[in-house]
Amino acid sequence: MSVITVERKVLEKNDAIAQQNREVFKKKNLFTMNLVSSPGSGKTSLIERTIHHTKNKFDIAVIEGDVQTSLDAERVAAYGVPVVQIITQGACHLEAGLVRDAFGQIETNNFEVLFIENVGNLVCPAGYDLGEDLKVVIVSTTEGDDKPLKYPAMFRNASALIINKIDLVPYVNCSTALIEKNALSINPSLKIFKTSCTNDEGIAEWCGWIESKIKR
Repeated sequence: MSVITVERKVLEKNDAIAQQNREVFKKKNLFTMNLVSSPGSGKTSLIERTIHHTKNKFDIAVIEGDVQTSLDAERVAAYGVPVVQIITQGACHLEAGLVRDAFGQIETNNFEVLFIENVGNLVCPAGYDLGEDLKVVIVSTTEGDDKPLKYPAMFRNASALIINKIDLVPYVNCSTALIEKNALSINPSLKIFKTSCTNDEGIAEWCGWIESKIKR
């Protein structure tokens, strides 16, 4: 007798839709990133600074995921980019079907990069493929330097790590070097950026990396 758990069935269905999303994104030549982090790490601020710094280089669209409110989508929309808000009504992560439906609401095809800002959570989003090219995990210095050790699955599944709010290092008990060491002990292939959305430190390097991905 074989037993298939409900979780396995849910993930199999999600993965099938994610593959469909991936094929659609590929046909449209989109570089798609799933941004994941704890609440308050600075995902939306990072998107804002990225849009500002790349407005003459490439165009961006955004899918925003939140448990409640459209506040983040309103912030991003102020930059004049296509944005769709997903409100999960309590769910702690985005699923591929939600991304598929949200992407269908984007009325223009005139963009090269799609940001999917996931719900603030370092647990559930780790296991859900949305059809993205890669996951980018963001941690802020205000969270401490042990996040990779506490949430290894997320860092194992990510391709890039952004250590954000580095301008606050003098005021918090956090070592960016230790964040790097802990993260690389779990995933030695991580591409690491150190950024501040307040003074723009590291933002140019991050944007340059995205541009190199598009050109490939």
